[in-house]
Amino acid sequence: MNEEYNEYEPVIVELTDEYGNTTEFEYLDTIRYEGDEYVVLIENTEDADGVIVLRIESVDDETENYVGVEDDEVVQEIFEIFKKNHADEFDFD
Repeated sequence: MNEEYNEYEPVIVELTDEYGNTTEFEYLDTIRYEGDEYVVLIENTEDADGVIVLRIESVDDETENYVGVEDDEVVQEIFEIFKKNHADEFDFD
């Protein structure tokens, strides 16, 4: 019997900070908000307990930078949209 096995494979993104430190994150979503796009990530560790929201800054057709968001209200709005879009997939306690 030939069964097709469909397993969720997370998309892993490696980000390097200004000091050269590299950290792996799991990509969760891209959200458009007020003309900008934001990426929602979670650190790729077993004890990760919160998501990270970064603004996508296009450099050229093949390159983009992820930039920290300093406005806490924007981060909260993005997180609320993320929660609404993924209410059936995650437990947001």
